[in-house]
Parts: sequence; C-alpha cells; structure tokens
Amino acid sequence: MSLRILITLLVLLCPLVGAQTPAPRVESILEIYELKSGRRTIVHREEGRFEAPNWTQDGKYLLINRQGRLYRVPVAGGSPELIETGEIRQLNNDHGLSPNGRMLAISHNNREYGPRENSMIYLVPLTGGTPRLVTTKAPSYWHGWSPDGRLLAYTAKRDGDYNIFTIPVDPGAGAVERQLTTAPGLDDGPDYSPDGRYIYFNSVRSGRMQIWRMNADGREQIQITNDELNNWFPHPSPDGRMIVFISYLDPIDPSTHPANKNVSLRLLDLKSGKSRELTRLFGGQGTINVPSWSPDSRRFAFVSYRLLSE
Repeated sequence: MSLRILITLLVLLCPLVGAQTPAPRVESILEIYELKSGRRTIVHREEGRFEAPNWTQDGKYLLINRQGRLYRVPVAGGSPELIETGEIRQLNNDHGLSPNGRMLAISHNNREYGPRENSMIYLVPLTGGTPRLVTTKAPSYWHGWSPDGRLLAYTAKRDGDYNIFTIPVDPGAGAVERQLTTAPGLDDGPDYSPDGRYIYFNSVRSGRMQIWRMNADGREQIQITNDELNNWFPHPSPDGRMIVFISYLDPIDPSTHPANKNVSLRLLDLKSGKSRELTRLFGGQGTINVPSWSPDSRRFAFVSYRLLSE
C-alpha cells in the first residue's frame, strides 16, 4: 500500500481534530406565564433559535433576538417584525428597554475586536435607527437599566474576570464605567429594583451560582438564595414585590448557563424571603436572560425549547 493511500485512509477513518458537533435542531417557543392561574400561553413558535424576551411598556409587544437581529412580536400573536439596527447585526441575547420605553440597550458582537468575547453595548430607539456605542471595552453584556434612566448595569470581563459594572447613558456625563463587584469568579445578570436602591445579580462566589443583592453603589453585597441548585438571572417585578429567576435542574458547571437543559422558573417573595417553583421546562440559555415582566407585574415572558429529530 502506498503512503498516499495510507494517509487517505487515515483521514477518512479518523475524526478531525477540533471538529465540532453540529448544533441540534430546535423549536423555540415564546410563552407567557400568568401568576394568578399558573397558566402558560404560547405566543409564537418556530423552528430555529430565538431568545430572551422583553415586554414593551404598552403591554402590546415582546422583543426577541434571532440570528443577530432584534424583532417585536405582538403579545396577541402574529409574525415577528424586524427592528432596524443599521449595520449592527450581530446582536446577542442581552437587550432591554429604557424606563420610559423609548430606547433599547443592545449588546452586539463587534467583530472588529476579534472573533470571541467581543460584545459591546449600544443604544437604539425602540422604533429602530442607527445605534450609538456606549461601552468602549469588550466584552460587555447589558442586563439592567436604572429606574431614573441614567445608568446601565452590565457584566464585563476585565483583567481576566467577569464582574458587574455601571456606566452613564449620557456621553456628556463622562461615560466612565464603574466596577461594583470584585469577588473572584463570575458575577452576572445585574438588574435594578424598581426603586433604584438595589441591584440583584447572580454570583458563583459561594461555590454554586446563587442570587445576591447589593446597594446600587456596590456596597453591602449579601446572598439571597442558598440551595443546591444553580440559580441565574434574577428579575425584580415592576411592583417590587417579587423576583423571578431560573434554576438548573441538570448538573452544570456553576459558571456556565448552557442551553438545552432541564430548568425551572422560580419566584422569590421579597417580603417573606421564600421562593417557590412555578414551572419546569427545557431551556436555559435564552430562556429568561433579561427583564421580561409585564408592566402590571401579573405575567412574565420566557422562551422554552424542544429538540427536533433529524
């Protein structure tokens, strides 16, 4: 057997080094959970992956990201409608509305800064338009907007570690980012309480991913949940009484929030400090990464997923 034939056979028989397993085919299902009845209502479903719903202030639309673009979906049902973002077309699932409902904070994977960990935060009108860059460092992932509309809260990797930062919305205010957390390990998912006093976030500093709270200036960081699950993305309700968050039922690396896992959505009553499970689903990454409460605090939106057979 010649050397050339032997090499050809080895290439055919051996797996390629670094070859990646193709992503599974999924169906994405945009749903609404009603607190009073516990009912889940499907708003929109389609093959492929979309993520991370936000609820508009008028209560008429949900916003989702899909294939790098942002869309509005009528709550009453209907086809997704594109929100124009100019040349910014690599959006990830970290996006959300300003307190007055007029502007959107979006996180865009800026390819000019390399192929990985290049997310930067921009602002764009809800009606669409040309985005304005807010952060100049990458990666930066938006998660919260202060109730007075002056600050953005986000997760960012600086000096090799992920922490929580804020930055002024107005470039005339200096727009210098301020670091709020310093604990080793991942801090993520910051979201303001409606009165602006606190920022809720998730942190792995205890060994598992748990929900924490700090003052809006970063002081007095205290742990809110302490259980055997890995808990992510706390979102206070607009009335300030509750927090909805996602918990992984499957074993995971605490510093990751993977897709396609068995998870539950849980509700924390801030007065009693007790949490309860609302529903279980197949999801994780993309399910409830960003604020998705209805304006009246009676419902919230989320995305579940279903694996499709080949």
